Amino acid sequence: VQLQASGGGLVQAGAFLRLSCAASGLTFSSSVMGWFRQAPGKEREFVAAIRPSGSTPLCTDSVKGRFTVSRDNAKDTVYLQMNSLKPEDTAVYYCAATPNYASRRSSAYEYWGQGTLVTVSS
Repeated sequence: VQLQASGGGLVQAGAFLRLSCAASGLTFSSSVMGWFRQAPGKEREFVAAIRPSGSTPLCTDSVKGRFTVSRDNAKDTVYLQMNSLKPEDTAVYYCAATPNYASRRSSAYEYWGQGTLVTVSS
């Protein structure tokens, strides 16, 4: 299984980015896909997750209204649209996958990508 995250970069506060995660080696259309992030010196935290059908995605409170998770099962790709970025969003963003249920716990995800760095300057 490979999860290839991309789309990170250095932006100013208030800007937007769209992260992508291309998956291979798994049945993407039946996998829950999650996004997590880890800021320097902090533990990895849940950002968002989306079920195979795309219905009722999960999202952490700190990004609600700013971040949107979506997926394209035809392209085996999950996205994280990040708007109104804040300096506190600075982190390495990871995508993850599980064939099981949607969860906010990182331990629930079996497969992880390498991460993409998002840096938001003030």
